[in-house]
Amino acid sequence: MSSGWIRYLGLILLGIGLFFVIRGFGLGLSAPDNTFQLSPPAQTLQSPKVDVVFHVIATLAVVIALGFLLGRAFQWIGQPSVMGEIMAGIVLGPSILGAISPEGMHFFIPSLEQDPQGSVTVALQIIAQLGIILYMFLVGLELNAAHLHGKATTAIAISHTSIVVQFLLGSALALWLYPIVSFSHVSFTSFAMFMGVAMSITAFPVLARILNDRRLSKTPLGVLAMACAATDDVTAWCLLALVIGVTQAKISSALLVGLFALLYVAVVLILVRPLIVAASKRFNNDQGPLPAIAIYGTFVLVLLSALATNTIGIHAVFGAFLFGVIVPHDCRLAKEFTNKLRDPVMVLLLPAFFAFTGMRTEIGLLDSWQNWGMCLVICTVATLGKFGVSCLTSRMLGNSWRDSAALGTLMNTRGLMELIVLNIGLDLGVISPTLFAMMVIMAIATTMSTAPILKFLIPQDGPAEIQREPETN
Repeated sequence: MSSGWIRYLGLILLGIGLFFVIRGFGLGLSAPDNTFQLSPPAQTLQSPKVDVVFHVIATLAVVIALGFLLGRAFQWIGQPSVMGEIMAGIVLGPSILGAISPEGMHFFIPSLEQDPQGSVTVALQIIAQLGIILYMFLVGLELNAAHLHGKATTAIAISHTSIVVQFLLGSALALWLYPIVSFSHVSFTSFAMFMGVAMSITAFPVLARILNDRRLSKTPLGVLAMACAATDDVTAWCLLALVIGVTQAKISSALLVGLFALLYVAVVLILVRPLIVAASKRFNNDQGPLPAIAIYGTFVLVLLSALATNTIGIHAVFGAFLFGVIVPHDCRLAKEFTNKLRDPVMVLLLPAFFAFTGMRTEIGLLDSWQNWGMCLVICTVATLGKFGVSCLTSRMLGNSWRDSAALGTLMNTRGLMELIVLNIGLDLGVISPTLFAMMVIMAIATTMSTAPILKFLIPQDGPAEIQREPETN
């Protein structure tokens, strides 16, 4: 075994050992004895006091329009448009519109007095869940294994070092946060593991968009960043699956969940993937539009994969993401689904997720200097873990300080992927609404810092030594 692999295994074992040390300290902590409920249990999607269809359509129409306008405004200041779309949901929620005019907010999202069954919230949540399932399928389709060609060792070293260190920093931070912003029914193990994973996320799609906008996607730096982000995403989602298993069951049951999850992944990769590859090759040779069975069959398999992982206990988005990964990136099936599905998902379905997230984000809960201090510490730790460790690891592997700093900046991008993870944590009751608001602020702050820092490090007409890799067909 080479010395590189020995160091890699040593890093993983050290990370596991240090987490159990942190867990040992955390088991003696107690959280506040309170609970919260996201919304009243919905018995029906019809309510005698509210027109669900009207409110849902009105909310979607406004959040789509506002997201478009804010997206253009954010692009004008050098930010990815998705930041404007995320902000549109927050603007319509209790943090801004609700603080200015509660009646205006309740016109879109009725209050409990108007909608005691929470029917509008449930309807938005269903649309939002469908949106993120299809979005994660698209993310899986966009993961290009060619990015790892010749850079796999470097990408794994940088990505996994940053994940291990960030996971430990997030877990250590949980020792301070757990007694303050968690709940007594949540175990420290679940809370610490979730904090570690939530701090480790890198938003592969947003990172790719920033590289594209900066015309860096074909440079050695851009290719390495894409490889690191792809490795980071796959690893982080696997860790999240483990955390969900631990959260939803006892440790012994979680091991069973993990076993079923590994079995499902093995079945998909060993048995299903060859069939998908063979089918995609056949469709590559067909003339004209894709046959109906390819379209219907793909949608059915995506939903069945999402249903399978949800039944196992590791959330539906993981199944959709996994199915997207096994479809060859450059095949006709992947390209047509990406081209035709992107606009309906991004423009119509994801705004429901932004509205739903904005409705749950109450920045007003940060009502003390202590809370804002915690938020600042979370942002600092998140940046140190991803930017700092990625930068130092890249430099140790022989890259220049400038390229290493640029890579660390890109790896600190969290964006929409972080919001998906945070919503899962809130749904599971692992994090409180207060901590949810802090983490949303962290996701926005770290993502918005990427573009200006990258512009400073690598100007648009970058130095001559930044050479582009040759285009490949």
